[in-house]
Amino acid sequence: QVQLVESGGGSVQAGGSLRLSCAASRRTFNAMGWFRQAPGKEREFVAAISRNGGIYYADSVKGRFTISRDNAKDTVYLQMNSLTPEDTAVYYCAARYGPPQVTEAFYDYWGQGTQVTVSS
Repeated sequence: QVQLVESGGGSVQAGGSLRLSCAASRRTFNAMGWFRQAPGKEREFVAAISRNGGIYYADSVKGRFTISRDNAKDTVYLQMNSLTPEDTAVYYCAARYGPPQVTEAFYDYWGQGTQVTVSS
């Protein structure tokens, strides 16, 4: 059974940083990415990375968040800097065999989610 296990969420003050990790139990995924869902809002795309390093970001996080990947460890990371209260959400890791997509419906596998809370 394929699993995506996230870690690294927590609470931080505005301007602070957090690093999320997501370890996959399968080595054949091409795209791995992050989505987030804030209270009362739909889940939205944050960032995605392909196995060969192609990277995509949502406009709202460009310049503040960095996605990276360690293929040897089947792990994707999301370094989040300059956090604001608007970044508060449950962050989900997602994976698919095809190329990265910004639409959640294209992703086949999801993690359980990790809470990120940014206080002002």
